[in-house]
Amino acid sequence: MAAIIQTLILRPPHPKTLPHPTPITSNAIRFCISTHKCSLLLRKPHSVSKSFPITAAQHSAQGDDASQAASSGKALIWAKPLLSFVADNFLPLALVSGVALGLANPTLGCLADRYSLSKVSTFGIFIISGLMLRSGEIGAAAEAWPVGIFGLGSILLFTPLFSRLILQFQLQPQEFITGLAIFSCMPTTLSSGVALTQLAGGNSALALAMTVISNLLGILIVPFSISKFIADGVGVSVPTKQLLRSLVVTLLIPLILGKVLRESFKGVADFVDKNRKLLSMISAIFLSLVPWIQVSRSRSLLLMVKPAVFLVAIGMGTVLHLVLLAFNALSIQSLSAVSGGSKSPFAKRQNTVAFLLVASQKTLPVMVAVVEQLHGTLGESGLLVLPCVAAHLNQIIMDSFLINIWLGKDCTSDNAKVA
Repeated sequence: MAAIIQTLILRPPHPKTLPHPTPITSNAIRFCISTHKCSLLLRKPHSVSKSFPITAAQHSAQGDDASQAASSGKALIWAKPLLSFVADNFLPLALVSGVALGLANPTLGCLADRYSLSKVSTFGIFIISGLMLRSGEIGAAAEAWPVGIFGLGSILLFTPLFSRLILQFQLQPQEFITGLAIFSCMPTTLSSGVALTQLAGGNSALALAMTVISNLLGILIVPFSISKFIADGVGVSVPTKQLLRSLVVTLLIPLILGKVLRESFKGVADFVDKNRKLLSMISAIFLSLVPWIQVSRSRSLLLMVKPAVFLVAIGMGTVLHLVLLAFNALSIQSLSAVSGGSKSPFAKRQNTVAFLLVASQKTLPVMVAVVEQLHGTLGESGLLVLPCVAAHLNQIIMDSFLINIWLGKDCTSDNAKVA
């Protein structure tokens, strides 16, 4: 019951005010309290009507807070698995988003290509690679030199032989087939193979070594491969100086710069080691910029081709990558069995992951540079490149899902060991 409450203070009179102070008895106290209660009952309860709406508002506010807390709890429960899925599949989602953005609105991608944003992204990827490269990993690359040598042979000598098989197929426009054959003669990817190897927990130093050396040697070997297997003796001019300069600027310099920063400042190394997952996600974002720009550039040609024909070309590029994966997997298993079994460098998981990912991928930027130097000798440049854009995307997306399968198996085996 709401009412006006007056404070009752029981205080004995001061001795100076009473000439003959009398003690306060319990009867006197009861009389005072009774008199005060009567005075309370005689007063009008002015605030009674005002107290009810205030109390009701407080209850409704508490109810709203409880409902909001329950709804936010449900939202968190729903968002947690979604965020976990995005974190586990960040790279393929980033690549698919880049392709979708390029198809939906190519203006930004073309603008990014005009300002050479793909070179900036590659520069950023290899700075991160240098920052994350531990000195022990360099030693691991030196120990795995037999795997590296065989990887270079697979990239530059063995896998280009599949171009002869590709040319046996017929498709209109025939440039789709010719472009995929040229694509199979290319060295490995400049950035995605290394980034995927890092995500998979492989020997990233070995992956870097195979990437750098295969692209440098590829400048000399790719023209021979195209002339021998595809052009049947037609002379092909490759911009050797420009390509070499591009590799040094976008790959070697940022890699060395990142490594120097890591070794020069202990705080940088500690920060990188504590945030390796974050840096891997940033590297994946940089990597997704390349297909976004390529799809934006090729969108007009893509819309001119019949969807069924282009789907067949995409399927052929997918099969090509699966064949390369199978060939390299069988090769490294055979070499492991021949060279000492479980003690062989070919049997180590980190080396196997790096070899399979790097040796089974083909680079798109080098292919584009080579096609531009053909000047239409083997067909329309845009149509030669278009199926290779899809093949480049497919190999990265397929390998990223393959990595998720590997990581899932590793987590399962670790949990089994703990149990």
